[in-house]
Amino acid sequence: MSYYPVAITAAALTLNQNTHADVSVVVNRAAGSVLTLPAAYGSGCKYSILVGTTITSNNLIIQVANGSDVMTGNALSAQDAGDTALAFETAADTDTITMNGTTKGGVKGDRIELEDVGPNLWSVNIFGSATGTEVTPFSAAVS
Repeated sequence: MSYYPVAITAAALTLNQNTHADVSVVVNRAAGSVLTLPAAYGSGCKYSILVGTTITSNNLIIQVANGSDVMTGNALSAQDAGDTALAFETAADTDTITMNGTTKGGVKGDRIELEDVGPNLWSVNIFGSATGTEVTPFSAAVS
């Protein structure tokens, strides 16, 4: 197990307990990345993903490993207009986070906290920034 931040520059990566759990995973790829979580079974492992480079093309996608896993939680997003924030919550079938560098977050400094809390269940909290007409980063895209 590593105790130091792990920098990611790959286009796609499957996260694992030995390398990525309980450390900061810093995504430094302006062209986005697809990160796949391990299957949820209640391990208690925590994954902390930090956007180290603002997404300028494509998306930063964080998705579950299979069609049975879902996410529950919320995203708090600071708006670029005024001293306001928006909150988005997951739906019952949420299994994917998509950040585009603008309306869905993905700005340098954004943090995504995920915890394997039970069989087929991930807890998620996002603290970030967004621009334009902000929209939810949550969806159901894994089949």
